[in-house]
Amino acid sequence: MKRTKRVGAIIKILSDNPNKLFSLGYFCELFSAAKSSISEDIHTAKQILEEMELGMIETSAGAGGGVKFIPHISDQEAEELLKQICEKLKDKNRILGGGFLYTSDLMFDSNLTKKAGEIFAKRFMNLSADYVVTIETKGIPVALMTAHALNLPLVVIRRESKISEGSTVSINYFSGSAERIQKMSISKRAVTSGSKAIIIDDFMRAGGSVKGISDMLAEFDIAIVGTGIVIATTEPEKKKIQDFFPLIYLGSVDENEKIINVFPNSLIFCKKNL
Repeated sequence: MKRTKRVGAIIKILSDNPNKLFSLGYFCELFSAAKSSISEDIHTAKQILEEMELGMIETSAGAGGGVKFIPHISDQEAEELLKQICEKLKDKNRILGGGFLYTSDLMFDSNLTKKAGEIFAKRFMNLSADYVVTIETKGIPVALMTAHALNLPLVVIRRESKISEGSTVSINYFSGSAERIQKMSISKRAVTSGSKAIIIDDFMRAGGSVKGISDMLAEFDIAIVGTGIVIATTEPEKKKIQDFFPLIYLGSVDENEKIINVFPNSLIFCKKNL
């Protein structure tokens, strides 16, 4: 195989498996090529991706070393994505009763959730997490994309326990937005005590659901190292959790005037905050 074809194949394999470590031997065997040739191919692939801001290839030496692809989304691309989402959210036809917005079409848009997951992955890349955790249902797509970008397993906490989950642990929590007691459950086999988790959710008003997830994971002695929210309301100002990273703020929804105030989190575009 010619070098240009090998480089293209290497980029494809690595980018399809973000943050997964491949040994040089894997590519040597795949292409029937010497390590020196593969090293040159990887160096070329690295230059291409970095020059076009499509991601980064990281290499490590030693017996446990290898090469892996780290997803990257530029500040410009992230800004364009969030502006696009905000414009879609400003559609007055999205207004539901109680000041809520219809967001299902956005949360299940694979292109939007993939890029949103890359923003979260960039934010939480160096936290040594073991899981990405979310609660069913609309938060699942963006949480899955985040987990894929970080090469981590996704754990979904259910509203109701399922017999197919085996033994479960359930807790009751107070939903700040619904103002009522709700229930969530998790399979005992889904997580390991003493590990670390990143929480990803689609929407947060008062933070009751995220606080419930945190309390649930505390039952397994799991530390929360990061929390990402796609849309967070500005009111109430005091949430049940304090440390979270939203992509978009929902300021206010005027049901009478059909006005929706929504804007991106400007901190996303400050490199020191990512």
